[in-house]
Amino acid sequence: MKTYLLPSLKLTGILILICSVIYPLLVYLVSLATPGHGNGNKLMENGVVIGYENIGQKFTDERYFQGRPSAVDYNAAGSAGSNKGPSNAEYLAGVKARIDTFLIHNPGIQAADIPADLVTASGSGLDPNISVQAARVQIARIAKLRGKSEKELNALVDRMIEHPLLGLFGPEKINVLKLNIALTKI
Repeated sequence: MKTYLLPSLKLTGILILICSVIYPLLVYLVSLATPGHGNGNKLMENGVVIGYENIGQKFTDERYFQGRPSAVDYNAAGSAGSNKGPSNAEYLAGVKARIDTFLIHNPGIQAADIPADLVTASGSGLDPNISVQAARVQIARIAKLRGKSEKELNALVDRMIEHPLLGLFGPEKINVLKLNIALTKI
């Protein structure tokens, strides 16, 4: 028994030290090297925090670009997906309701033209980005409500496109908060 007890206690102590002290400290030190120093990338306007670059937010005013739906109503403390699959009746009803709502607010758009990211919630429920197509399909509505030209809004969308890392990793995307901030300035 002594031959097994002492080594197992030593191993337990070493693993506690690694998992409870060394690893969290390493993660903390790495976070300090990130742009937000571990506190997220705050977007400031006149010295006031207006949002966080990496957390999706709800935009209810039709004069703004809408982001991806959230399964947790954009609550960062409760980040999670719905865990409902594409064959779940409740999930399908939610997607259908989002499509119907989108069509009401964007006349002239066909259901087949709505990108999936505008009607399906992201895995985390906090996705801050939409596809370029999701931004473009909203341009007619926003141009009409803001009295801007569609050409001007298309140029804005073009400027806001974030390209994949090294041109390879991931799709082109647009951060909705940054896009809406830029929209208020034109």
